Amino acid sequence: PKRTKFRKTTSRKTKGISSRGNRICFGRYIFKTLEPAWITSRQIEAGRRAMTRNIRRGGKIWVRIFPDKPVTVRPAWKRVWVLGKDPQSTG
Repeated sequence: PKRTKFRKTTSRKTKGISSRGNRICFGRYIFKTLEPAWITSRQIEAGRRAMTRNIRRGGKIWVRIFPDKPVTVRPAWKRVWVLGKDPQSTG
């Protein structure tokens, strides 16, 4: 979506592999995740480019997933600091 009410969404656990919406409806190729994890826009774009290279402009590609969940990563020094260790000390 272009605009949402809240900038960041709550983090939810992924519970297994989806059983709905993962069958091929039309076309020959499918881009499917094999592990329960969030998929980023860069991964979607990399898969689309690989499929485009394979079909050599001979067909049409439908991307039916949209990365609408913002994923932010906490910096490494802050992650250590939360555990109660000094980030400058090694070991």
